[in-house]
Amino acid sequence: MGYPVLYQLEDIYYPVLAAIGVPVNLVAIVILSRGKCGLSKCITVYLVGMAVADLLVVITEPILSWIVSLYFPDSFLRITPVCILTAVLLSAATGVSVWLTVAFTFDRFVTICCDKLQRKYCSEKTAALVVGTVSVLGCLESVPWYFTYKPRYIIDNVPLRCVHKPSFYTSPIWGVFELFHLILTPCVPFFLILLLNVLTVRRILFASKVRRGFQGHSNAENHKDPEMENRRKSIILLFSISGSFILLWVTWVVYNIYRRIADIQYYYSTTDPHYITEHTSKMLQLLSSCTNTCIYTVTQTKFRQELKKAVKFPFNLIVKLVKS
Repeated sequence: MGYPVLYQLEDIYYPVLAAIGVPVNLVAIVILSRGKCGLSKCITVYLVGMAVADLLVVITEPILSWIVSLYFPDSFLRITPVCILTAVLLSAATGVSVWLTVAFTFDRFVTICCDKLQRKYCSEKTAALVVGTVSVLGCLESVPWYFTYKPRYIIDNVPLRCVHKPSFYTSPIWGVFELFHLILTPCVPFFLILLLNVLTVRRILFASKVRRGFQGHSNAENHKDPEMENRRKSIILLFSISGSFILLWVTWVVYNIYRRIADIQYYYSTTDPHYITEHTSKMLQLLSSCTNTCIYTVTQTKFRQELKKAVKFPFNLIVKLVKS
């Protein structure tokens, strides 16, 4: 029997994902941190936090869990405690990334729909507090996963690799914990992002109608409303990020709900439709950790300008060195 086609695809997909995900998230962190993209400090804090979380997801899953395991099978990452720690870090980074997307969506909802709350909530200090709180809670929520694993092999008294303990599948306590984790990430965030976007769209449509009524039809075509223009840019960024998240996570969310209802615990082969669906949905879900920088590039003019400067910088430096 040959090497499964799905494995061949993953052997190509994960290295490419890592090769793209690491530099684009690093570039996003550097450019956004400089604060020259025309975004408010509040938005910048959220976007930087999301980029850092996405970078950690790329490092822990495609690189440490897949590439290193595949191409460096004798590395220290095979040792069970390190393997388990990698799995816990992946859970924490994924949870933080997802909930920061929710926090960013809620911040934009408050900015557009809640004028009174906006003055108190939408600030750099509040954003930093939210990012810090989400990060700490995400790490704490992932700690119990450490105790669900055991060594897969023990060679010369050295525990290697990690798999879930049999009790993880039979214990009601672990069953409740897994269900709680699934609801917390990503079911609740998925629902909240959809709800907040619907409410935001409704508010925008109502506000646009009211403002057009005030301006009158005579000068509506020639008059450019600065407030509506700023809101338009903010909405494009919001919908691009949250829309990308929903599209790339929807397969993972739906399949995991179905898996829990159908009580699927094992796969019979690599051609099992359930097995293929799980791996495919995982690949799509991980792709979401690389899309935000592309969204910034497409939707934000000043981000594109800063990105061009970053790309030209090493070439300009080489030219200066050659001339000198």
